[in-house]
Amino acid sequence: MTHYIYSTSGPAVGFIRGRYIHALDGRAIGQLRDTHVHQLAGPHVGELYQDQVVDMHKGNQGNIGNPGNPGNPGSPGSPGSRGNRGCPFPDVFSKLL
Repeated sequence: MTHYIYSTSGPAVGFIRGRYIHALDGRAIGQLRDTHVHQLAGPHVGELYQDQVVDMHKGNQGNIGNPGNPGNPGSPGSPGSRGNRGCPFPDVFSKLL
């Protein structure tokens, strides 16, 4: 089963495979350490909260380094929009792109 990531406004914007975050076209764009979201190159971007990448104002969680190329698993398709859920934090998914 694919674990999708959504924007705070509702549409799916990516998905998780293992510890990597991918754009909907399958391109690797980020990595996870627990709930901490980092760019593929390593810098911290935000937190995974209710299947969204947001800035929860937890400060910089450091740089976890570049893991190399995790590959492209291909597009899993799109689940569509789940609608706006009223997230209290700003969306920062675009920092992964």
